[in-house]
Amino acid sequence: MLSKAGWQQCDTTTFWNDIARDDHVVQIYEDDSVLMNTLTDYAANGFINQDSVVIIATGVHLEELSLRLGSLGFNLENLIATDRFIPLNAAEVLSSFMVNGSPDEKYFLQSIGPVIERARKSGLHICAFGEMVALLWEHGNSNATLQVEQMWNKFCENEKLCLFCAYPKSGFSQDAGASIMHICTAHNMVIASKPDSPARIQYQKVG
Repeated sequence: MLSKAGWQQCDTTTFWNDIARDDHVVQIYEDDSVLMNTLTDYAANGFINQDSVVIIATGVHLEELSLRLGSLGFNLENLIATDRFIPLNAAEVLSSFMVNGSPDEKYFLQSIGPVIERARKSGLHICAFGEMVALLWEHGNSNATLQVEQMWNKFCENEKLCLFCAYPKSGFSQDAGASIMHICTAHNMVIASKPDSPARIQYQKVG
C-alpha cells in the first residue's frame, strides 16, 4: 500500500538506471506535459545507456516524443533502423490481442514477444513503455485493464525488462482514490504525478 510518508526522491538518471532498472513502474499524471517530460527522460536515458527502447503509445504521444527526442539530437532514423528504438501505435497493438472485449494471453504473447526479441537481439537491456492499459481504462474496461497489467507482470518477470505505464488522472472520475490504488497495486513502483523538479523523480515502492 502507498503511504504519505513513503515517498522518496532521487535524480532521474539514478531512478531509471538503478532503482527501477527491472521494475513495473506507473505514473498517474496530471496533464500531458507531465507524462511527456517523464517519457522523454525515460527514452533518452535508455539511448544514452545503449539500451533498446520500445514505446507503445498513442499516435499523439508518439509524434510529440519523436519531436522532443529529435530536438535533443538523437538520430531516430538510425535508432529505428537498428531496432534500438521501436515505436508502435498502442491502439493497433491492443487490437492484435483483444477478443470480444478481453485480452487473450496467447495473442498477447504472439504480439509482444517478437517485438521484445527484436529489441533484445544484440543482448541489450530493454526499456519499454505501454499505453494500451490507459486506452482500456479510458473506455471503462477495468477488468481488461488489470488482466493486461497481470500479463505484463508475468512477461516482465521472465524477460527482466523495465516497463513504464501511465494513466491520465482525468480517467479516474468515480471513487478516484480507490481506483488509483487498484491500479498502483498492479505495479511495484509508483512515480508521483507532479514532480518537484524536471531533473528529479519522486517515487514509492508498492507493497
